[in-house]
Amino acid sequence: MSDAAKTPRGRRVLNRFGALSPKREVLVVVGVLGAIAALHLLSDVSPNADAMHLFYRKLYYVPIVYAGFAFGWRGGLSVAVASSLLLLPHAHTSSGAFVGQNVDDLYEIAMYLAIGVLFGWLRDLEERKATDLRRVSLRLEEAYHTLEERAIQLVNIQDYMQAILRSITSGVITVGPDGSVATVNAAAERMIGMREAEMVPRRLRTLFRDDGGLDAVLARFLSGRTPKLVTEIQAVTADERVLHTQVAMSRMRDMPGRVIGAVVTLEDVSELRALTDQLIRTDRLAAMGELTAGVAHEVRNPLGIIRASVQLVEDSHGDAARVQDAARIIKQEIDRLDRVIKTLLDFGRPSAPTLRPIDIGQVIDDIVLFTRQFAGQARVGIEVSTTAENLTVLADADQLKQVLVNLVSNAVQAMEDTGGTITVRVWDDDSFVYISVIDTGPGIQPEMLEKVFDPFFSTRDGGTGLGLTIVHRIIDQHGGRVEVESAPGRGATFTVALPVTSQKEVQQ
Repeated sequence: MSDAAKTPRGRRVLNRFGALSPKREVLVVVGVLGAIAALHLLSDVSPNADAMHLFYRKLYYVPIVYAGFAFGWRGGLSVAVASSLLLLPHAHTSSGAFVGQNVDDLYEIAMYLAIGVLFGWLRDLEERKATDLRRVSLRLEEAYHTLEERAIQLVNIQDYMQAILRSITSGVITVGPDGSVATVNAAAERMIGMREAEMVPRRLRTLFRDDGGLDAVLARFLSGRTPKLVTEIQAVTADERVLHTQVAMSRMRDMPGRVIGAVVTLEDVSELRALTDQLIRTDRLAAMGELTAGVAHEVRNPLGIIRASVQLVEDSHGDAARVQDAARIIKQEIDRLDRVIKTLLDFGRPSAPTLRPIDIGQVIDDIVLFTRQFAGQARVGIEVSTTAENLTVLADADQLKQVLVNLVSNAVQAMEDTGGTITVRVWDDDSFVYISVIDTGPGIQPEMLEKVFDPFFSTRDGGTGLGLTIVHRIIDQHGGRVEVESAPGRGATFTVALPVTSQKEVQQ
């Protein structure tokens, strides 16, 4: 029987086509042994008994070999022993000398046993090999199915990712560690005006007539000089189109964390830029109107007082005391006009910052030294809280001190009637260094929060309303931002955020 026939399913299949079941195989072996033994017994009365004896004892090999292949070595050995027992009576009764014919029968019995065990062992060995092959085949089949499922999953994931990239309206370009283009989505193809096959594996600068410094920015980003990057560039495509884009870059890393490239996202902001420019022009016109109104207000009041004082002199009829009082008032208002004009000049002609690496801690120490006496006179204490040491930014030290002195002075003036505490807090993250000036004063009303940086907006008598406007302008020129948080009765917090300076930029 084959190995497949040994299984229940295999036996059912083979039996359907006429193969023997194990019970029938046993009956066949027993029947053949019985037939050979009967024929052997009848050969004793035959005239050619010796020849028939030699023939019939060879016939025992048939059931022995069959049993070995059908039932293994145990079956072959069992049938060999049975055949030997059936042969023994003939070995004693056959003619010839014991040392001759009977010794041949004993050799034959030994061969029965050897053949039964050998053929049974061969059958068992073949079955074990077949079993091992079936196991290996099952494992290979399972591995193939697993691999097929994984391949289908990868194809589905790839199709899903491709569908996402095709659906994204932003251009997405992946680059290798050397900055060469690896993949491009459809939106990026439309923006740049090239097919992906034309762009891979070229450098970004070769895709544009003027890349607006995009390739240089990418090189600095891949070298680790910039932790995160979101910027805006103006590029000229190969077909002479001007492209205003907002660029975001993020590093790609493998499982061990090694940088294997970057993802460059391009957002076409041409329409937004045009709308922004229009809004800026509108805001400038509105700001100019507010500035004009503010200047008129700041100048009209002193002029009105001066006019009244001059009239007072005219009506004094030479009274020295009245003339002296009027002259003093006129001088005060002229000084006030001078301060307004000086502040307007500072605001209208801002000097460009000279950016150098500066130590934030040293700047804070200087600010505390400058303002501590002034704050102490108003019963205001100044504290410094920092979560990091040796923070460095690219800034103009004098302008940054001007910003912080202005913020601390405003906080002191907000608490000059009640006293309190100012906390200068410094911390950083991957992108910015933050400086917060926190006071415990009366706070700012919600309706005033949106106006604190507007020109000529002031809650103090005698204030020009340009201090915070200048602060905002200086921080803008440094590429940072300034924000305010406040609630009535809970003080105010002004936070300045300046871009982080990398070690390579400091060394340069």
